[in-house]
Amino acid sequence: MKRALVRFASSFFGTKQPQSKPTMASNRFFPNNMLDFDERHSTNLQIPEDHLTEQLRSMVEDITTNIKPVELNAEDGLYLGTAGIAYMFYHLSKIPALHEIRTSLLKEAVEYIRPSLAVAQKYANKKKDVPSFILGNCGIYAVASAVYKATGDSERSEFFKNLYFEAADICKEQRFLSCGSDELFVGRAGYICGALWLAKEINVNPPVQDLHELSRVMIASGREYAVRHQSPCPLMYAYYGVEYLGAAHGLCTILQVLLSVPGYLDANPGDAKDVKNCVDYLLSIQDAEGNFPSATDELHQKHELVHWCHGAPGMVYLMAKAYLVWHEDKYLQACEKMTQLVWNKGLLKKGPGICHGVAGSGYVFLLLYRLTNHTKYLDRAIKFAQFMETEEFKRHARIPDNPFSLYEGIAGTVCFLGDITAPSQAAFPFSDVF
Repeated sequence: MKRALVRFASSFFGTKQPQSKPTMASNRFFPNNMLDFDERHSTNLQIPEDHLTEQLRSMVEDITTNIKPVELNAEDGLYLGTAGIAYMFYHLSKIPALHEIRTSLLKEAVEYIRPSLAVAQKYANKKKDVPSFILGNCGIYAVASAVYKATGDSERSEFFKNLYFEAADICKEQRFLSCGSDELFVGRAGYICGALWLAKEINVNPPVQDLHELSRVMIASGREYAVRHQSPCPLMYAYYGVEYLGAAHGLCTILQVLLSVPGYLDANPGDAKDVKNCVDYLLSIQDAEGNFPSATDELHQKHELVHWCHGAPGMVYLMAKAYLVWHEDKYLQACEKMTQLVWNKGLLKKGPGICHGVAGSGYVFLLLYRLTNHTKYLDRAIKFAQFMETEEFKRHARIPDNPFSLYEGIAGTVCFLGDITAPSQAAFPFSDVF
Protein backbone atom coordinates (compact mmCIF):
# COMPACT_ATOMS: atom_id res chain seq x y z
CA MET A 1 0.00 0.00 0.00
CA LYS A 2 2.77 2.46 0.96
CA ARG A 3 4.47 1.94 -2.42
CA ALA A 4 1.18 2.61 -4.20
CA LEU A 5 0.77 5.85 -2.28
CA VAL A 6 4.25 7.01 -3.21
CA ARG A 7 3.73 6.14 -6.87
CA PHE A 8 0.52 8.12 -6.96
CA ALA A 9 1.93 11.05 -5.02
CA SER A 10 4.84 11.23 -7.44
CA SER A 11 2.40 11.49 -10.34
CA PHE A 12 0.40 14.20 -8.57
CA PHE A 13 3.33 16.34 -7.49
CA GLY A 14 5.69 15.48 -10.32
CA THR A 15 9.13 13.86 -10.33
CA LYS A 16 10.90 14.44 -7.01
CA GLN A 17 14.43 14.54 -5.78
CA PRO A 18 15.23 13.65 -2.15
CA GLN A 19 15.03 16.77 0.00
CA SER A 20 16.59 17.49 3.38
CA LYS A 21 14.66 19.01 6.25
CA PRO A 22 14.33 22.81 5.75
CA THR A 23 16.52 24.95 7.95
CA MET A 24 15.56 28.44 6.76
CA ALA A 25 12.21 30.16 6.34
CA SER A 26 12.83 30.60 2.57
CA ASN A 27 12.83 26.80 2.26
CA ARG A 28 9.34 26.61 3.71
CA PHE A 29 7.44 28.35 0.94
CA PHE A 30 7.53 29.17 -2.76
CA PRO A 31 8.00 32.85 -3.62
CA ASN A 32 4.68 34.35 -4.65
CA ASN A 33 5.21 35.88 -8.08
CA MET A 34 1.50 36.00 -8.96
CA LEU A 35 -0.14 39.31 -9.77
CA ASP A 36 -2.32 40.49 -6.91
CA PHE A 37 -5.88 41.68 -7.32
CA ASP A 38 -6.39 44.80 -9.43
CA GLU A 39 -9.20 47.00 -8.12
CA ARG A 40 -9.73 48.45 -11.61
CA HIS A 41 -10.85 45.05 -12.92
CA SER A 42 -12.85 43.90 -9.93
CA THR A 43 -16.01 43.38 -11.94
CA ASN A 44 -14.26 40.93 -14.25
CA LEU A 45 -13.52 38.24 -11.66
CA GLN A 46 -14.99 34.91 -12.70
CA ILE A 47 -14.96 31.78 -10.59
CA PRO A 48 -13.67 28.95 -12.84
CA GLU A 49 -16.40 26.63 -11.59
CA ASP A 50 -16.22 24.05 -14.36
CA HIS A 51 -12.45 23.73 -14.12
CA LEU A 52 -12.49 23.48 -10.33
CA THR A 53 -15.16 20.80 -10.31
CA GLU A 54 -13.29 18.84 -12.98
CA GLN A 55 -10.11 19.11 -10.92
CA LEU A 56 -11.74 17.99 -7.68
CA ARG A 57 -13.49 15.08 -9.40
CA SER A 58 -10.11 13.88 -10.66
CA MET A 59 -8.68 14.13 -7.13
CA VAL A 60 -11.65 12.26 -5.69
CA GLU A 61 -11.10 9.45 -8.20
CA ASP A 62 -7.46 9.27 -7.13
CA ILE A 63 -8.48 9.09 -3.47
CA THR A 64 -10.98 6.29 -4.00
CA THR A 65 -8.51 4.37 -6.18
CA ASN A 66 -5.74 4.50 -3.60
CA ILE A 67 -7.58 4.53 -0.27
CA LYS A 68 -10.21 1.85 0.06
CA PRO A 69 -12.92 2.01 2.76
CA VAL A 70 -11.43 -0.72 4.93
CA GLU A 71 -10.43 -0.83 8.59
CA LEU A 72 -6.72 -0.84 7.73
CA ASN A 73 -7.18 2.75 6.48
CA ALA A 74 -9.53 3.87 9.23
CA GLU A 75 -7.16 4.60 12.13
CA ASP A 76 -6.39 8.13 13.41
CA GLY A 77 -9.91 9.50 13.15
CA LEU A 78 -10.74 12.53 11.04
CA TYR A 79 -7.15 13.64 10.74
CA LEU A 80 -5.78 10.75 8.69
CA GLY A 81 -8.43 8.03 8.49
CA THR A 82 -11.39 7.17 6.29
CA ALA A 83 -13.64 9.30 8.52
CA GLY A 84 -11.91 12.35 7.08
CA ILE A 85 -12.61 11.11 3.56
CA ALA A 86 -16.24 10.50 4.56
CA TYR A 87 -16.33 14.12 5.73
CA MET A 88 -14.94 15.22 2.34
CA PHE A 89 -17.77 13.47 0.51
CA TYR A 90 -20.33 14.93 2.92
CA HIS A 91 -18.82 18.40 2.48
CA LEU A 92 -19.00 18.08 -1.31
CA SER A 93 -22.62 16.95 -1.13
CA LYS A 94 -23.50 20.45 0.08
CA ILE A 95 -21.74 22.26 -2.80
CA PRO A 96 -24.36 23.66 -5.23
CA ALA A 97 -22.19 22.99 -8.28
CA LEU A 98 -22.24 19.27 -7.42
CA HIS A 99 -25.94 19.00 -6.66
CA GLU A 100 -26.56 16.55 -9.52
CA ILE A 101 -24.25 13.95 -7.94
CA ARG A 102 -25.28 14.60 -4.33
CA THR A 103 -26.78 11.12 -3.89
CA SER A 104 -23.63 9.37 -5.09
CA LEU A 105 -21.44 11.59 -2.90
CA LEU A 106 -23.47 10.66 0.17
CA LYS A 107 -23.32 6.99 -0.79
CA GLU A 108 -19.53 7.24 -0.82
CA ALA A 109 -19.61 9.05 2.53
CA VAL A 110 -21.49 6.10 4.03
CA GLU A 111 -18.97 3.64 2.57
CA TYR A 112 -16.02 5.53 4.06
CA ILE A 113 -17.53 6.12 7.50
CA ARG A 114 -18.35 2.43 8.04
CA PRO A 115 -14.76 1.20 8.64
CA SER A 116 -14.14 4.16 10.93
CA LEU A 117 -17.16 3.17 12.99
CA ALA A 118 -15.80 -0.36 13.23
CA VAL A 119 -12.48 0.99 14.51
CA ALA A 120 -14.31 3.31 16.94
CA GLN A 121 -16.13 0.34 18.38
CA LYS A 122 -12.79 -1.27 19.25
CA TYR A 123 -11.78 1.82 21.23
CA ALA A 124 -15.14 2.51 22.86
CA ASN A 125 -14.04 0.94 26.14
CA LYS A 126 -11.10 3.37 26.43
CA LYS A 127 -13.36 6.00 27.92
CA LYS A 128 -10.85 8.86 28.17
CA ASP A 129 -10.11 8.60 24.43
CA VAL A 130 -13.75 8.62 23.34
CA PRO A 131 -14.32 12.44 23.47
CA SER A 132 -11.38 13.04 21.11
CA PHE A 133 -12.77 14.92 18.12
CA ILE A 134 -9.99 15.14 15.52
CA LEU A 135 -8.17 11.90 16.40
CA GLY A 136 -10.74 9.69 18.11
CA ASN A 137 -14.24 8.35 18.40
CA CYS A 138 -16.33 11.50 18.77
CA GLY A 139 -15.21 12.94 15.46
CA ILE A 140 -16.27 9.69 13.80
CA TYR A 141 -19.64 9.75 15.60
CA ALA A 142 -20.26 13.36 14.54
CA VAL A 143 -19.59 12.75 10.86
CA ALA A 144 -21.61 9.53 10.95
CA SER A 145 -24.59 11.31 12.46
CA ALA A 146 -24.43 14.11 9.87
CA VAL A 147 -23.99 11.70 6.97
CA TYR A 148 -26.87 9.45 7.99
CA LYS A 149 -29.10 12.46 8.56
CA ALA A 150 -28.34 13.66 5.03
CA THR A 151 -29.18 10.24 3.59
CA GLY A 152 -32.52 10.15 5.40
CA ASP A 153 -31.50 7.48 7.91
CA SER A 154 -32.77 9.29 11.00
CA GLU A 155 -32.47 6.27 13.27
CA ARG A 156 -28.72 5.85 12.73
CA SER A 157 -28.19 9.59 12.84
CA GLU A 158 -29.91 9.79 16.22
CA PHE A 159 -27.91 6.83 17.53
CA PHE A 160 -24.53 8.41 16.75
CA LYS A 161 -25.70 11.84 17.91
CA ASN A 162 -26.54 10.31 21.27
CA LEU A 163 -23.17 8.57 21.47
CA TYR A 164 -21.52 11.92 20.83
CA PHE A 165 -23.48 13.96 23.34
CA GLU A 166 -23.22 11.26 26.05
CA ALA A 167 -19.41 11.54 25.88
CA ALA A 168 -19.56 15.01 27.48
CA ASP A 169 -19.55 13.46 30.95
CA ILE A 170 -16.17 11.84 30.33
CA CYS A 171 -14.34 15.13 29.93
CA LYS A 172 -15.90 17.07 32.80
CA GLU A 173 -13.08 16.05 35.13
CA GLN A 174 -10.51 18.87 34.98
CA ARG A 175 -7.56 16.58 34.28
CA PHE A 176 -9.26 13.75 32.44
CA LEU A 177 -6.18 13.41 30.19
CA SER A 178 -2.63 13.41 31.50
CA CYS A 179 -1.24 14.98 28.31
CA GLY A 180 -3.50 18.06 28.53
CA SER A 181 -7.28 18.07 28.63
CA ASP A 182 -8.28 21.25 26.84
CA GLU A 183 -6.88 21.46 23.30
CA LEU A 184 -8.56 20.78 19.94
CA PHE A 185 -7.40 17.35 18.80
CA VAL A 186 -8.21 15.24 21.86
CA GLY A 187 -9.40 17.65 24.54
CA ARG A 188 -12.43 19.66 25.59
CA ALA A 189 -12.06 22.35 22.93
CA GLY A 190 -12.38 19.72 20.24
CA TYR A 191 -15.34 18.08 21.94
CA ILE A 192 -17.19 21.41 22.19
CA CYS A 193 -16.25 22.34 18.61
CA GLY A 194 -17.64 19.04 17.35
CA ALA A 195 -20.82 19.31 19.41
CA LEU A 196 -21.57 22.75 17.96
CA TRP A 197 -20.80 21.56 14.42
CA LEU A 198 -22.98 18.46 14.75
CA ALA A 199 -25.93 20.32 16.23
CA LYS A 200 -25.84 22.79 13.34
CA GLU A 201 -25.50 20.08 10.68
CA ILE A 202 -28.41 17.96 11.88
CA ASN A 203 -30.51 20.95 12.96
CA VAL A 204 -30.89 20.22 16.66
CA ASN A 205 -30.26 22.32 19.73
CA PRO A 206 -26.75 21.87 21.13
CA PRO A 207 -26.52 20.41 24.65
CA VAL A 208 -26.09 23.86 26.19
CA GLN A 209 -26.02 22.74 29.83
CA ASP A 210 -23.18 20.30 29.17
CA LEU A 211 -21.30 22.80 27.02
CA HIS A 212 -21.57 25.46 29.72
CA GLU A 213 -20.26 23.02 32.30
CA LEU A 214 -17.36 22.05 30.06
CA SER A 215 -16.62 25.73 29.44
CA ARG A 216 -16.47 26.35 33.19
CA VAL A 217 -14.09 23.44 33.63
CA MET A 218 -11.94 24.68 30.75
CA ILE A 219 -11.78 28.19 32.22
CA ALA A 220 -10.89 26.81 35.65
CA SER A 221 -8.20 24.62 34.11
CA GLY A 222 -6.66 27.57 32.29
CA ARG A 223 -6.76 29.85 35.32
CA GLU A 224 -5.18 27.24 37.57
CA TYR A 225 -2.37 26.59 35.10
CA ALA A 226 -1.77 30.32 34.50
CA VAL A 227 -1.43 31.01 38.23
CA ARG A 228 0.79 28.01 38.84
CA HIS A 229 3.14 28.96 36.00
CA GLN A 230 2.90 32.75 36.50
CA SER A 231 1.64 33.31 32.97
CA PRO A 232 1.10 36.90 31.75
CA CYS A 233 -2.15 35.61 30.21
CA PRO A 234 -5.18 35.00 32.49
CA LEU A 235 -5.72 31.56 30.94
CA MET A 236 -2.97 29.25 29.76
CA TYR A 237 -2.78 25.58 28.83
CA ALA A 238 -0.15 22.99 27.99
CA TYR A 239 -0.25 19.91 25.77
CA TYR A 240 2.49 17.39 26.48
CA GLY A 241 4.22 20.08 28.51
CA VAL A 242 4.28 22.72 25.74
CA GLU A 243 2.26 25.95 25.99
CA TYR A 244 1.06 25.95 22.39
CA LEU A 245 -0.64 29.07 21.04
CA GLY A 246 -1.81 27.99 17.58
CA ALA A 247 -4.92 26.30 16.24
CA ALA A 248 -3.92 22.65 16.37
CA HIS A 249 -3.15 22.25 20.07
CA GLY A 250 -3.11 25.72 21.51
CA LEU A 251 -4.70 28.65 23.21
CA CYS A 252 -6.25 30.27 20.15
CA THR A 253 -8.72 27.47 19.37
CA ILE A 254 -9.64 27.10 23.04
CA LEU A 255 -10.55 30.80 23.09
CA GLN A 256 -12.38 30.53 19.75
CA VAL A 257 -14.50 27.70 21.15
CA LEU A 258 -15.29 29.64 24.34
CA LEU A 259 -16.44 32.56 22.17
CA SER A 260 -18.71 30.17 20.27
CA VAL A 261 -20.63 28.45 23.07
CA PRO A 262 -24.13 29.98 22.98
CA GLY A 263 -24.81 32.27 25.93
CA TYR A 264 -21.85 31.23 28.05
CA LEU A 265 -19.87 34.46 28.15
CA ASP A 266 -23.02 36.56 28.51
CA ALA A 267 -23.94 34.54 31.59
CA ASN A 268 -20.41 34.65 33.04
CA PRO A 269 -18.98 38.18 32.73
CA GLY A 270 -15.89 37.34 34.80
CA ASP A 271 -14.99 34.55 32.41
CA ALA A 272 -15.79 36.81 29.46
CA LYS A 273 -13.31 39.38 30.78
CA ASP A 274 -10.56 36.78 31.05
CA VAL A 275 -11.26 35.44 27.56
CA LYS A 276 -11.06 38.94 26.08
CA ASN A 277 -7.86 39.68 27.96
CA CYS A 278 -6.41 36.46 26.56
CA VAL A 279 -7.38 37.41 23.00
CA ASP A 280 -5.81 40.82 23.53
CA TYR A 281 -2.69 39.18 24.95
CA LEU A 282 -2.34 37.17 21.75
CA LEU A 283 -2.92 40.33 19.73
CA SER A 284 -0.08 42.01 21.64
CA ILE A 285 2.42 39.36 20.53
CA GLN A 286 1.57 39.50 16.82
CA ASP A 287 4.80 40.41 15.04
CA ALA A 288 5.39 43.08 12.42
CA GLU A 289 4.66 40.66 9.56
CA GLY A 290 1.43 39.51 11.17
CA ASN A 291 2.57 36.14 12.47
CA PHE A 292 2.48 34.52 15.92
CA PRO A 293 4.82 32.21 17.82
CA SER A 294 3.89 28.52 17.89
CA ALA A 295 4.30 28.37 21.67
CA THR A 296 5.28 30.60 24.57
CA ASP A 297 8.87 29.35 24.54
CA GLU A 298 9.25 30.98 21.10
CA LEU A 299 8.07 34.45 22.11
CA HIS A 300 11.41 36.13 21.42
CA GLN A 301 12.35 34.14 18.32
CA LYS A 302 11.62 34.67 14.66
CA HIS A 303 8.25 33.12 13.87
CA GLU A 304 8.76 31.02 10.75
CA LEU A 305 5.73 28.71 10.69
CA VAL A 306 2.88 30.06 8.54
CA HIS A 307 0.55 27.07 8.90
CA TRP A 308 -3.01 26.48 10.04
CA CYS A 309 -1.67 24.27 12.83
CA HIS A 310 0.95 26.77 14.02
CA GLY A 311 0.89 30.43 13.01
CA ALA A 312 -1.28 33.07 11.40
CA PRO A 313 -3.40 30.81 9.12
CA GLY A 314 -4.96 29.22 12.22
CA MET A 315 -4.91 32.28 14.48
CA VAL A 316 -6.99 34.22 11.95
CA TYR A 317 -10.12 32.23 12.88
CA LEU A 318 -9.92 33.41 16.49
CA MET A 319 -9.45 37.03 15.51
CA ALA A 320 -12.31 36.81 13.01
CA LYS A 321 -14.57 35.39 15.72
CA ALA A 322 -13.43 38.12 18.12
CA TYR A 323 -14.33 40.75 15.53
CA LEU A 324 -17.78 39.23 15.02
CA VAL A 325 -18.40 39.11 18.78
CA TRP A 326 -16.94 42.44 19.91
CA HIS A 327 -17.01 44.49 16.68
CA GLU A 328 -13.65 46.12 17.40
CA ASP A 329 -11.60 47.10 14.36
CA LYS A 330 -8.32 45.95 15.90
CA TYR A 331 -9.35 42.34 15.40
CA LEU A 332 -10.25 42.90 11.75
CA GLN A 333 -6.97 44.74 11.23
CA ALA A 334 -5.12 41.77 12.74
CA CYS A 335 -6.94 39.46 10.29
CA GLU A 336 -6.00 41.64 7.33
CA LYS A 337 -2.37 41.70 8.46
CA MET A 338 -2.35 37.92 8.75
CA THR A 339 -3.93 37.58 5.34
CA GLN A 340 -1.20 39.69 3.73
CA LEU A 341 1.40 37.46 5.38
CA VAL A 342 -0.34 34.38 3.98
CA TRP A 343 -0.36 35.93 0.51
CA ASN A 344 3.39 36.53 0.80
CA LYS A 345 4.45 33.27 2.49
CA GLY A 346 1.55 30.85 2.25
CA LEU A 347 2.54 28.88 -0.86
CA LEU A 348 3.87 26.15 1.38
CA LYS A 349 6.30 23.51 0.20
CA LYS A 350 4.87 20.93 2.59
CA GLY A 351 2.15 20.13 0.07
CA PRO A 352 -1.51 20.75 -0.79
CA GLY A 353 -3.16 19.98 2.56
CA ILE A 354 -5.13 22.11 4.97
CA CYS A 355 -3.10 21.52 8.15
CA HIS A 356 0.25 22.76 6.82
CA GLY A 357 -0.23 23.17 3.08
CA VAL A 358 -1.43 25.50 0.35
CA ALA A 359 -5.15 24.70 0.76
CA GLY A 360 -4.95 25.68 4.43
CA SER A 361 -3.49 29.01 3.34
CA GLY A 362 -6.17 29.42 0.69
CA TYR A 363 -8.92 28.97 3.24
CA VAL A 364 -7.69 32.16 4.96
CA PHE A 365 -8.70 34.14 1.88
CA LEU A 366 -12.13 32.52 1.76
CA LEU A 367 -12.62 33.46 5.42
CA LEU A 368 -11.68 37.09 4.75
CA TYR A 369 -13.93 37.14 1.71
CA ARG A 370 -16.89 36.17 3.87
CA LEU A 371 -15.82 38.59 6.59
CA THR A 372 -15.33 41.65 4.36
CA ASN A 373 -17.08 40.79 1.06
CA HIS A 374 -13.95 42.09 -0.68
CA THR A 375 -13.35 40.46 -4.07
CA LYS A 376 -9.58 40.67 -3.56
CA TYR A 377 -9.69 37.75 -1.17
CA LEU A 378 -11.72 35.51 -3.45
CA ASP A 379 -9.27 36.29 -6.25
CA ARG A 380 -6.36 35.29 -4.00
CA ALA A 381 -8.05 32.00 -3.10
CA ILE A 382 -8.48 31.19 -6.79
CA LYS A 383 -4.84 32.01 -7.47
CA PHE A 384 -3.64 29.71 -4.67
CA ALA A 385 -5.75 26.93 -6.17
CA GLN A 386 -4.24 27.63 -9.58
CA PHE A 387 -0.71 27.56 -8.15
CA MET A 388 -1.21 23.96 -7.08
CA GLU A 389 -1.57 23.07 -10.78
CA THR A 390 1.77 24.59 -11.77
CA GLU A 391 4.81 22.52 -12.64
CA GLU A 392 6.76 24.40 -9.99
CA PHE A 393 4.46 23.12 -7.27
CA LYS A 394 4.10 19.61 -8.69
CA ARG A 395 7.85 19.14 -9.05
CA HIS A 396 9.06 20.73 -5.83
CA ALA A 397 6.31 20.43 -3.19
CA ARG A 398 6.88 17.70 -0.64
CA ILE A 399 4.82 14.53 -0.62
CA PRO A 400 2.75 14.36 2.61
CA ASP A 401 3.13 11.26 4.74
CA ASN A 402 -0.59 10.65 4.20
CA PRO A 403 -1.23 12.16 0.75
CA PHE A 404 -4.97 11.40 0.54
CA SER A 405 -6.09 12.33 4.06
CA LEU A 406 -8.31 15.20 5.15
CA TYR A 407 -5.76 17.27 7.05
CA GLU A 408 -2.43 16.35 5.45
CA GLY A 409 -3.47 15.35 1.94
CA ILE A 410 -5.73 16.08 -0.98
CA ALA A 411 -9.07 15.25 0.68
CA GLY A 412 -8.80 18.64 2.41
CA THR A 413 -7.68 20.22 -0.86
CA VAL A 414 -10.84 18.88 -2.49
CA CYS A 415 -12.93 20.62 0.18
CA PHE A 416 -11.07 23.87 -0.52
CA LEU A 417 -11.62 23.65 -4.29
CA GLY A 418 -15.30 22.92 -3.77
CA ASP A 419 -15.65 25.86 -1.41
CA ILE A 420 -14.20 28.28 -3.97
CA THR A 421 -17.22 27.50 -6.15
CA ALA A 422 -19.54 28.51 -3.27
CA PRO A 423 -17.54 31.16 -1.38
CA SER A 424 -20.48 32.57 0.57
CA GLN A 425 -20.69 29.28 2.51
CA ALA A 426 -16.98 28.36 2.51
CA ALA A 427 -15.54 27.14 5.80
CA PHE A 428 -12.38 25.38 6.90
CA PRO A 429 -13.50 21.94 8.17
CA PHE A 430 -15.24 22.27 11.55
CA SER A 431 -14.21 25.93 11.91
CA ASP A 432 -17.07 28.08 10.63
CA VAL A 433 -16.94 31.22 12.78
CA PHE A 434 -20.13 32.74 11.36
